[in-house]
Amino acid sequence: MNTKKRITSFFNIQYPIIQAGMVWVSGWKLASAVSNAGGLGLLGAGSMKPELLREHIQKCRAATQKPFGVNIPLLRHDVEDLIAVVVQEKVEIVFTSAGHPGRHIEKLKSNNIKVVHVVANIKQALKAEEVGCDAIVGEGVEAGGHNGGDEITTLCLIPQLVDAVKIHVIAAGGIADGRQIAAVICLGAEAVQIGTLFAATVESSAHENYKRKIVEAKDNDTVLSFRKVALMRMLKNEFALKAVQSEINGLSKEEMVSFLDHKREMKGIFEGDEINGAMEAGQSAGLVKEIYSVQQVFDKLIDEYTVAQKKLGK
Repeated sequence: MNTKKRITSFFNIQYPIIQAGMVWVSGWKLASAVSNAGGLGLLGAGSMKPELLREHIQKCRAATQKPFGVNIPLLRHDVEDLIAVVVQEKVEIVFTSAGHPGRHIEKLKSNNIKVVHVVANIKQALKAEEVGCDAIVGEGVEAGGHNGGDEITTLCLIPQLVDAVKIHVIAAGGIADGRQIAAVICLGAEAVQIGTLFAATVESSAHENYKRKIVEAKDNDTVLSFRKVALMRMLKNEFALKAVQSEINGLSKEEMVSFLDHKREMKGIFEGDEINGAMEAGQSAGLVKEIYSVQQVFDKLIDEYTVAQKKLGK
């Protein structure tokens, strides 16, 4: 893949492909496999307590000699403890999300950690750049899990971010095909972050039921809900459709929080509860046709990207 190579040099990776740090999915097996394949693997600290994160960091380091990072949702009540583990274990790359990176940037940067923040609009991007983040992930509303309330699509968001900031821009949201990688590179992104496609791989720690539901999904099999709490995209099932109907019926924010707060993500993703679990996934699920190994995913993406690049006449 011939891109500007800035982001690949910055992370010291071969391909501009980053695996999202997803809850209940992104353990050491997935992260190390992505890094070994030439991308950047991320551990998803959002579903880990500090000591479990430490264990995954150590196992990931034993499984790969390549760079890897950790994704930390900043709204976690134990975020300081998670950051302390990252610092103690000398992790070199941290992706932050769901909060303001300025509150923790000094701690991370003073320990020579490269910091990337996930944003959903220009205002958030400019704040991330202002406080000293090295890069941003511009995530469109096509993405699985929690999304920005503005509901801006990847195709519209990325070129605006590229024009607005001077730091590295990584595209995310609905990407599961090499043709899409070529498209966002043309829009000015330097790399992609991919979630749902990697969530359905052999190395993912997600339940087989969840992986199967991704593979079975068609173009319209995801839905957005929980706008009063934190916008979430998930596969359609009984829980998701009840959530949508509850919003239509006018449930309050407090009632929606109560409706969600029963470890729904763990039930859906890790335990494979197809009825009562929140099976977070992006619109790209319609592009996922098989449960591949991580290496097979990379081979597929690179082949698709190469064909698309030739069509562009480059």
